[in-house]
Amino acid sequence: MTAGQAAGRGLVPVVPALREVLPDGGLRRGTAVSVAGEDAGLLLALAAGVRETGGGWAAAVGLPELGLAAAEGYGLDLRRLLVADDPGRHWPEVVSVLAGAVELIMLRPDGPVPPKLAARLAAVLRRTGCVLLVAGPWPGAVLRLGVRSGRWFGLGDGHGQLAGRQVEVVAEGRGSAVRGRTARLWLPDEHGAVRPVREQPQPLAVPPGPAAVPVVPAVVPVVSAVVPAVPVAAPLVAAVV
Repeated sequence: MTAGQAAGRGLVPVVPALREVLPDGGLRRGTAVSVAGEDAGLLLALAAGVRETGGGWAAAVGLPELGLAAAEGYGLDLRRLLVADDPGRHWPEVVSVLAGAVELIMLRPDGPVPPKLAARLAAVLRRTGCVLLVAGPWPGAVLRLGVRSGRWFGLGDGHGQLAGRQVEVVAEGRGSAVRGRTARLWLPDEHGAVRPVREQPQPLAVPPGPAAVPVVPAVVPVVSAVVPAVPVAAPLVAAVV
């Protein structure tokens, strides 16, 4: 699904690697999505597709440790990213105001969210069409995503540099997402981006058996035919009488 198709269906696009794991192929506008475990990489990967929309504006609320270099690596446009590092207990008001100005908000609340407050903010999201990505649980979230079986690459025996992380992303929720979907991804890869894990082809196994006996080609003797020598005729000498 292209960005134009996603917009036509009322979706905020996501990067291609995440389209298969989301039931709608994108983030439905006006809804809240929960990211279990507060995984910053998955949060940024989900938000990166906002750059393909007409406005392309996003915001980060209550995420002071969010790495801007990592955000840019995943594809977010830092020129269109509003940041409210520490809104404290006023985060609901900040979200309500930003929802009318941006298309996507990444949020970490300062504590458990009461259902009544979540319902009030859900009404704001529906009115504005903004997508709320929450680091942690959220009452009434239409979709819940998480990371399991993660593995980092690049470190040797106590030395080296992290080069990438392979994870399995799981998505479940309501409606078409009840059954859940999974995808194996680089999150991130060696370039800081998100992409599918491509399986390496395995060599075909050779079934065990008796050791092969080398075949030695038979030597066929070549018999040369002996041709008897033909005597050379002596020249005839004419006698002159």
